[in-house]
Amino acid sequence: MADLRILFVHAHPDDESIETGATMAKYAAEGAHVCLVTCTRGEEGEVIPEELRHLEGDALGEYRVGELARACAALGVTDHRFLGGPGRWRDSGMMGVASNDHPRCFWRADVDEAAAELVAIVREVRPQVVVTYDADGFYGHPDHIQAHRVAWRAFERAGDPSFGAGAPWRPSRFYATAVPLSVLEDGVGRGPFTRVESVSDYGFGVPDEQVTTRVDARDHLPAKVAAMRAHRTQLTVDPPYFALSNDIGQPLQGVEYYTLLAGEPGPPGEDGRESGLGQPVA
Repeated sequence: MADLRILFVHAHPDDESIETGATMAKYAAEGAHVCLVTCTRGEEGEVIPEELRHLEGDALGEYRVGELARACAALGVTDHRFLGGPGRWRDSGMMGVASNDHPRCFWRADVDEAAAELVAIVREVRPQVVVTYDADGFYGHPDHIQAHRVAWRAFERAGDPSFGAGAPWRPSRFYATAVPLSVLEDGVGRGPFTRVESVSDYGFGVPDEQVTTRVDARDHLPAKVAAMRAHRTQLTVDPPYFALSNDIGQPLQGVEYYTLLAGEPGPPGEDGRESGLGQPVA
């Protein structure tokens, strides 16, 4: 895997660990170049531990930078960047709240301007694979939606010499994170946190047939758990479950899923899905 280079684009600190942590740890351990780009510092996150709630607001963003550094260390990821530099764009908060109107929030970012920042990273790292969210941002968060838009624009334009600086480079594959609805059923009515009654209560998940790719990284689940625990302001981890500030329990997964949105898939496994994020392409 030494020739494989994967770029993960996430909206906030903790997203990388929750959605792709096991995958990142697996590929890093196998010698691939894993690059993580985070679009905001997560200033609008809801703080779970009472003793840390004084951080809510802009101070939280700086604190979460440290949490993210500890998470990356747990995952074995040594190449992490904030899009445009730390604090260039601010966490927008959930859809429809006042922070969506902050002049520096990521939701209001010019897509071409943000994509140019990402293209510079793409041309430096030269990844064959880009991973982010689908067009709905996985669950509708404005920063996740914007991360998809920016990553897709960069994917389209990185090979265009008229866009931005540096030598053109075209990644070969573009993936979106996904959780099959059948996998979410494992958490219904179970666990130490607030229990949901049906998969629809989670507010995310996709039909199983939409999922093209399955990455079995169960050997690296301990690294994912350690990374999630590093995000103490945002997550409560009690294996085999975890919860965000809403206290709704979700199953911890060492197998992570994706949908290939562009590029040629690798060979299918027994379940009909490719079993990794593609093979290295020069």
